[in-house]
This record gives sequence, structure tokens and C-alpha cells, in this order.
Amino acid sequence: MTTRIIGIGACVPDTIVTNNDLTAFLDTNDEWIRERTGIGERRVSTEMGTTALAVEAAKRAMEDAGVSPEELDFVILATSSGDNSFPSAASEVQGIIGALNAVAFDISAACSGFIFGLHIAQGFFASGIYKKGLVIGAETLSKVVDWSDRSNCILFGDGAGAAVVSAEETGLIHMLMGTDGRKSKVLDCVGRTLGNCLTGFKPEMGFMKMDGKEVFKFAVRKVPEIVNQILDESGLAKDDIDYFVLHQANMRIIESAVKRLDIPMEKVPTNIERYANTSAASIPILLDEMKKDGKLHRGDKLILAGFGAGLTWGATLIEW
Repeated sequence: MTTRIIGIGACVPDTIVTNNDLTAFLDTNDEWIRERTGIGERRVSTEMGTTALAVEAAKRAMEDAGVSPEELDFVILATSSGDNSFPSAASEVQGIIGALNAVAFDISAACSGFIFGLHIAQGFFASGIYKKGLVIGAETLSKVVDWSDRSNCILFGDGAGAAVVSAEETGLIHMLMGTDGRKSKVLDCVGRTLGNCLTGFKPEMGFMKMDGKEVFKFAVRKVPEIVNQILDESGLAKDDIDYFVLHQANMRIIESAVKRLDIPMEKVPTNIERYANTSAASIPILLDEMKKDGKLHRGDKLILAGFGAGLTWGATLIEW
């Protein structure tokens, strides 16, 4: 058995922060941001945390799939910005939606998290352990970015996307994922620092830090590499793929990857202009929009590809 996405849903905060809004406290402007990132606005949460966004996305995905919470065997939630160190956000989601028959846990693979979650689900289904579950990507990155650092804060937004997945005969065709921990410090966010009865200091919290040039070089090289790899290993050509659904990190990264892959932009949907980089949530949010826009049809072949802190990457070839 393999993994099929049978329902998709998303939730983003109501509050829109435009590039012009950022000029109130940053030395920047709309043209500067758009030229470098392709971003025009992002959603920033003032009330809903990571768990709340994930719950709403999960409910919408279950409604789309026509699945009740009691049918779910697992809830996998990918996030780098959970509301608590523990319990896991997935545990909270499981309790709130009433999926009391499901095992629930978080994974941390940054922007690759949703792809990693699909691969874990595939392991469950292939082994026959479980038959149905939720894979969620949810982030409130607005609480971990330094809003005085214009090189980083302009890039990120909040949101959640969820997929109901089921063990079926067709669906996930091929997958790959990887990590290069040697470059883990080019994009990181310190949690609580070491502070205890022996150090004499209270723990401190950190903000996200990124070496933008290193991340850009990594992404424009890795995305074409993993897309080509998954095509070669699957015995398919680029023309066989209906859509290439790439992580929405930066429009310049997407355009560079598309150029290297020599594929038409018509096959590469984007929504980064409106949501910015929502990390683990970006791919499921985009899939939800594509379905609502009538772009996805039964039998379509899609390559989903993500990359992020770790450094991590993953790609999945699926039949919708």
C-alpha cells in the first residue's frame, strides 16, 4: 500500500502585514522587498498560535476528505515554532479534534517538515501498521524572527496546512530526503540557553538567524538536484509531471531552480507573494489553494520538493 492524499486544508491568520506596513519600523520599502524576494505581504498572527492554526487546518482537511477524527490512526505535525516545548503540538491537536485513536507526535525538519511527514506516513502504510492519518505543517514564525532585522523578518509568515492521508493502491510513487548537518548553523534559532542551579544564569531565548547567501546557494543547487534525482529514479521525464510544487521560500530561488530545470513556470504554482515563507506549512497551503482553484485532478502527477534548516531536503512524487 502507498500514501494517497485524500483531503487537504489550510488556515492562515486574518491579519495581513504588507511590505508598506513594515516601513513603519524598518528601513525598507515595497520595491526593495519585492525585487529580492517576490513577497508583497504576509500573514501575522495576533491571537492564534501554532496549535490553533493546525487545528483549523486539520478540521478543514478532514471535512474535505469526509473523514471523522475517530478514523485517524496518527497525527504527525511538522513545526519549528510550537507553542510549547512539551507537550507536542500534535498531542494538543489530537485532543482538540477528538482523534483519540491516533498516536500523535511532532517532527522538526524546518521547511522540509511536511515532506518528511509524508515519508513517515509512507513507512506506516507500507508496513501495514496504520491505514489513515493526518500530516500537518504549522508555523507561527512571527514569534521567532527578529523584527529589527530587515534581512530576515521580511521573509516569513504564519500559517498551517494539513493533509489527510490514506493507505491505498496508488498515490506516493517515489520519495527521497536528506540532511547535511555540517551546514546546520547557516539557518538556526536558539531555544532556551543553558541556565540552571549550577550556571547561575536564567535561560534566555534566541531569535532566528540566517546566512542568506549560503541558504540561497544551497537551495538553487539542491532543488534541481533532487527533482532530477526523483525523476531519474522513477523513470519519468519532466514532461510527465503536471506540477512541480516547490517550497515557497523566495521567488528568486524558485525562478533560479526553474531555469536550471528548464521547465515552464506554468507548471510551478506559487503563492509566496501573498503568504511569504511559512516553512513547513508552505507546501500544504499551496496544495489547498491549487485544489480550490480547480487545478488538481485525479491522476495528476506532482513533485513536491522542500528544503530548509538542518540543512534538510526532501522530494516526493505523487499521483493525486
